[in-house]
Amino acid sequence: MSVSNAWSIKKLSTSIGAEITGLSLSDLNDEEIQEIENLLVENMVLFFPGQSPSIDEHVAFGEKFGELEGHPNLKNPTINHPKIFELAASSGGIADEWHTDITFQESPALLSVLHMVKCPEIGGDTMWSNLCAAYDGLSEPMKELCEGLTALHDALPHGRPEKTSIHPVVRVHPVSGKKTLYVNEHFTRRIVEMNATESEMLLRYLTKWVSNPQFTVRYNWTEGTIAMWDNRCTQHYVVNDFEGERLIQRVTVMGDQVHAAKEPKWKPHLKDEFSAMTRHDLQLRKHLKEKGAI
Repeated sequence: MSVSNAWSIKKLSTSIGAEITGLSLSDLNDEEIQEIENLLVENMVLFFPGQSPSIDEHVAFGEKFGELEGHPNLKNPTINHPKIFELAASSGGIADEWHTDITFQESPALLSVLHMVKCPEIGGDTMWSNLCAAYDGLSEPMKELCEGLTALHDALPHGRPEKTSIHPVVRVHPVSGKKTLYVNEHFTRRIVEMNATESEMLLRYLTKWVSNPQFTVRYNWTEGTIAMWDNRCTQHYVVNDFEGERLIQRVTVMGDQVHAAKEPKWKPHLKDEFSAMTRHDLQLRKHLKEKGAI
């Protein structure tokens, strides 16, 4: 019998998300942790209302799933803790572009565990998108094209454009085996194998496509709720429609290894050194040189 039979599990949409009650995240055994991992693979984002963990409890829960790191670029507004990343609305911390966490690193975030410490009574919801469903919804010709491509990601939104990585446009989830569309409007800058205008056209389409309502869930927060999501197959977006305090604290499980659905079919599209090059062209050339690819 599954340990989760004692829990109440409510699906929040047909595509993604489940809310779980009837348990305390500070008092779980190994079997229950494994059941949460199973539910996360199935539902991609989980919500646990009414938890209100201490900092130490939050960190301890996150460490059940892997090694934690604070944010590589952003500073916390109210606390100093090496494993907690904090965002406060009063300090401009609103993630209102669709994104997967930290894709500008070669080994990005595997999963994230967020504590909603304070939230407004109305507004400030967060949305998540199922990137496996987004891939499945593409036409066969578009799937074939995307599986042969890679994309440059950078940390420009954090003021660090020099921090770059290249990931496949379509990756494979290591547990479910599902193919996942892996580009986002916040960090993805350039399709490596296309010229600048082709890249802009395709990225505009794909990053809009993942926000299609049929792939998403929208969650209305209550203070003390814990949410955890799988960065290997989701994007998220904060709805910036509120006034007042909104404070989140997050721990991030690192160590994701991104595996392509297929190897790239084409060589990188690079202009000559002395032709008019965009910033993204220069970024791509610099990244490939550093990796010894050119």
